Amino acid sequence: MTKYSYTEKKDTRSGFGAGLLEAGRKNENIVALCADLTGSLKMNEFQKEFPNRFFQAGIAEANMIGTAAGLTIGGKIPFAGTFAGFATGRVYDQIRQSVAYSNKNVKICASHAGLTLGEDGATHQILEDIGLMKMLPNMTVIVPCDYNQTKAATIAIADFKGPVYLRFGRPAVPNFTVPDQKFEIGKAQLLYEGTDLTILATGHMVWKAIEACEILAAKGIKAEVFNIHTIKPFDTETVLKSITKTKAMVCAEEHMLNGGLTDTAAQFSAMNFPVPIEAVAVFDTFGESGTPDALMEKYGLTAENIVKAAEKVLTRKA
Repeated sequence: MTKYSYTEKKDTRSGFGAGLLEAGRKNENIVALCADLTGSLKMNEFQKEFPNRFFQAGIAEANMIGTAAGLTIGGKIPFAGTFAGFATGRVYDQIRQSVAYSNKNVKICASHAGLTLGEDGATHQILEDIGLMKMLPNMTVIVPCDYNQTKAATIAIADFKGPVYLRFGRPAVPNFTVPDQKFEIGKAQLLYEGTDLTILATGHMVWKAIEACEILAAKGIKAEVFNIHTIKPFDTETVLKSITKTKAMVCAEEHMLNGGLTDTAAQFSAMNFPVPIEAVAVFDTFGESGTPDALMEKYGLTAENIVKAAEKVLTRKA
């Protein structure tokens, strides 16, 4: 069994900043916009190196999205960055009308998503953003798992034609994927092969799924684990192949149960190959203030919760 390890923890927003700078050096059509959160989004180095390609929108997210859509008409590739709550819920109409409906080549880059935003509390801890974005036609939704993958994803979406929602976060998390990796949009990443059940995880929950898999292995349970870094388009071929073999599935996400990864996976399974499914997610509630670790524990987003969900789903297998 492969043993994954890491030498450091790094925040995924810094991976975005590094990827944006590298992509900007490769393509002069890349421009960046920010809604008064340049430091929080780690867009400082891009602003410093390319001051004429950086636009500070101020606390006016709707204007930022409209400006980004307009810039695409002239051939620019805008990366519009702010907190996930402001990047989706606050400007949904502008995204729907000016970006998705018009199929504009705008990259909506959203930091500080989920419960791990921590002490800022429920008003900032958006847990519905994946659902909001994946429901829009033409929108691609990407949730990388660590610093290296966020950097690679940022570079990859620069070459992708069409609207993209890129979700990342503030806390330092294990940085375990390889540097300078090739990021393949829409392709699930196999972490462990197994025969007893399939575990799909996304974002910050991927490392917890790895920890859970190792606990399950010690109990004689062989889990097949995937990093679903692309929620939309969903890798239907890979998931179908896995659940056809294992006949049980657990989904883990730092997002509301409704609208997230579980929602996508359950709908796909029900329509193609029904299997019992358990979810490790937030169940129809807002967050609250607290440390990231305490909140993940309280809301049941831990490796131990994935283990419990796995053991439960195994009892439901036909």
